[in-house]
Amino acid sequence: MQRRLVYEVSGEPNSAALILCDHPSGITIGREGSRAHIRLSPEELMAHRWRVRWVGRGGGAVLHLPGQVACYPIIPLHSIGRTVVGFLNDLQNVVIELLQDYELSGTIDVLRPGVRMNGRTIAQFGIAVHEQITAFGLVLNVDPDVESFRLVQCGGDFLPMTSLQREAAGRVRIASVRQRLVELIATRFAFDRVSVFHALPGAPLQVIPHAAAQRA
Repeated sequence: MQRRLVYEVSGEPNSAALILCDHPSGITIGREGSRAHIRLSPEELMAHRWRVRWVGRGGGAVLHLPGQVACYPIIPLHSIGRTVVGFLNDLQNVVIELLQDYELSGTIDVLRPGVRMNGRTIAQFGIAVHEQITAFGLVLNVDPDVESFRLVQCGGDFLPMTSLQREAAGRVRIASVRQRLVELIATRFAFDRVSVFHALPGAPLQVIPHAAAQRA
């Protein structure tokens, strides 16, 4: 789906797209990742039913679990006047703004792309750029099983990740987090108009994102 959207956005320089979804449980490894970051044997991976996939993005190992939100902006960098580094910084600051809605304070990880709280990573980042159009993006822990992060060095970090629900004082709704991410990204990158779809028009039935926002 991301490859298709990159192709479509490349033909419409004033457009962009945003995919919000969750993934089946498993592990993806980006260009800075390693099999050594997975603390499980092949047999243990099979017992967890965690598939390992190598993907063409930055960042390291990401453990995908229920209770996360994956956020993938498909945006032409020239149309928003950003470098790759500037775009990544903007995405990290979007998460920091979202945390502030829950009266939480996050900081940008100076060692690896990510946002941390109380010494632990709460959101991982890994992007790809094809002909100046971004793909992939961030994975935010809203309310996953945080104990599982002891099994994978996500982003190469020795400390297990935390979650929004673990840090917040009250109950956190994943639907509210998705909606707020759309709003914050639309504002930061000056979207003139946002259309939200629960399934991308024309997409195969088995691929169902929670939302896709397109810039007019």
